[in-house]
Amino acid sequence: MALMQPERASVKPTGSETIEALFAALESPLLAYALRLAGDRATAEDLVQDAFMKLHAQFAEIREPRRWLYRAVHNAALNHRRDSGKLVPFDPPPAADAPDTAETADTEPLPDEMIARWENIGLVRLGLETLDARSRELIRLKFHDNLSYKEIAARTGLTASHVGYLLHHALKGIAGELARKGVEP
Repeated sequence: MALMQPERASVKPTGSETIEALFAALESPLLAYALRLAGDRATAEDLVQDAFMKLHAQFAEIREPRRWLYRAVHNAALNHRRDSGKLVPFDPPPAADAPDTAETADTEPLPDEMIARWENIGLVRLGLETLDARSRELIRLKFHDNLSYKEIAARTGLTASHVGYLLHHALKGIAGELARKGVEP
């Protein structure tokens, strides 16, 4: 990269301002403008610096440097905003003593968890087989057909409170059987 000759920096475009005069006059207002657009001071400073560097390289060709600087900062801020939206932040792994609060993207259970789940479902089905036919029917109506106690009572001819009593004892019996087999709730 070739260095610019020092006298090029003070070459005047069609107006009467030099780069030094533009920098002195516009650095703070451009920085405030860039800060409003970017929302971050360090980014705003980089945007203004880049705009002045580009102006320096093209100073002889630019007719309205003030307008050009504002447009350059504006465009650079929009580009930065667009590009930063594409970035996916990398979260470093938590420290060994930090609690694990991060959610995983994969919500599927692990294979060993699935096997344990299938075994537990099988044990529940075996527990259901130990119940009498009426208790099995009440559980089917409640959990398979999603009926309320009142709706189950209407279908079976029992009272709603009796349905609740029978379901409670049936479920308590299945829970006891599962506990004896080592299944935790």
